[in-house]
Amino acid sequence: MSDKIEFQIKNLGVPKFKSPLQLSTVRGDNIFTFISETDKLVFDTSLEGYTQCLANNEEPLCLEKAGPRQNIHFEPKNFNAAIVTCGGLCPGINNVIRGIVMALHYFYDVKKILGVPYGFEGLNPAMGHGFIELTPDKVKDIHQFGGTILGSSRGAQDVSLMVDTLVENDIQMLFTIGGDGTLKGCNAIGEEIMKRGLDISVVGIPKTIDNDVDIIDKSFGFETAFDIASPILKDAHNEAHGAYNGISIVKLMGRDSGFIAASASLAMPVVNFVLVPEMDFNLYGENGFLEILKNRLETKHHAVIVVAEGAGQHLFEKDDIVTDASGNVQHDDIGLFLKQKIKEYFSEVFPVTIKYIDPSYIIRSAAANSGDSVFCSSLAYQAVHGAMSGKTQFVVGKVNDKFVYLPISAVVSKRKKIDLESGFWFAVLQSTGQPFSIK
Repeated sequence: MSDKIEFQIKNLGVPKFKSPLQLSTVRGDNIFTFISETDKLVFDTSLEGYTQCLANNEEPLCLEKAGPRQNIHFEPKNFNAAIVTCGGLCPGINNVIRGIVMALHYFYDVKKILGVPYGFEGLNPAMGHGFIELTPDKVKDIHQFGGTILGSSRGAQDVSLMVDTLVENDIQMLFTIGGDGTLKGCNAIGEEIMKRGLDISVVGIPKTIDNDVDIIDKSFGFETAFDIASPILKDAHNEAHGAYNGISIVKLMGRDSGFIAASASLAMPVVNFVLVPEMDFNLYGENGFLEILKNRLETKHHAVIVVAEGAGQHLFEKDDIVTDASGNVQHDDIGLFLKQKIKEYFSEVFPVTIKYIDPSYIIRSAAANSGDSVFCSSLAYQAVHGAMSGKTQFVVGKVNDKFVYLPISAVVSKRKKIDLESGFWFAVLQSTGQPFSIK
């Protein structure tokens, strides 16, 4: 369990300005009430955790509740803000951009909001990207489209140089929308800012379609991803069912965590096998995958296989580990590998028809669905409220279904993965009928 210090949010100073928001300070008047710094939420809500705190006579580990504060650090109108999007595409990025701009402009009367083009590259003047001025009129319709109007890129830039750019352009607030590498970069920028004694807040809005950010309940775009994937699985089932001993293989996103593959399979229960990075499996042998697949075809004469992109990497012979510009391990293509191995195996057993589908780029570039759209707006608003109060080097997210602020360092220490002993994974096994172990 994390130490209490890990959930403490850094602040730029004591807030000294009154919020322009006309909210309440008392309960019972039917007006939303300002959030107090003493408003905390218990992290571990289990009876076991509660009992342990009682037995040890200690306070439970708590999180800062997100929301607007009565006193804010930055004086409205008198500062500039910037937004940057990094890494791969994900449904909902434009929704978050729109929400941040609208909240800054209409809630806090911030007049100058800059968009940083093409990720952290945009904070390096040598790249020549410049800035894009963002106004409510410019962003009012962008939520209808996928991708990011700011563009994106992978890879780090010189931290000191990026901070210089913020200072030279009089930017006091930077919102970074990205995954693990982006959040680490945001934290590094925050550390450099603190070292220089600058009055600049940096905020992270976690973006990972794989839903692998630690601690938080879910990341935006994830719900849209498995929502879009579900009808694709239905079509894959139709393809498999339309041929005698037909097999459909669908590869979905999930570099280190198989949440999309598992959730899509639960949402569209026509899937017979789900292979995720968290599980180890063998291809051959009495209990190996190919033998279990053969048994399935002998009885049902069709099969649908969903595989996450990071599954089965132990099956490849690798001499070196190759990473992309963001530091992520580049995986071999498990989908095409499975297709080839299935083809080879059944060439000596009985004829099969194999269809292979990879909809990854279609899914990640789609616009957010209704659920994610609501979630993205809320994340944006809470991020703005936190930044205005002078908090820095934090992310906003939901924990135990409540919006909270977390230090960036807490969520990037490790990736969230499927617990193979959890009820969630058991539900996947019940839906597919695949055995607990394929070894």
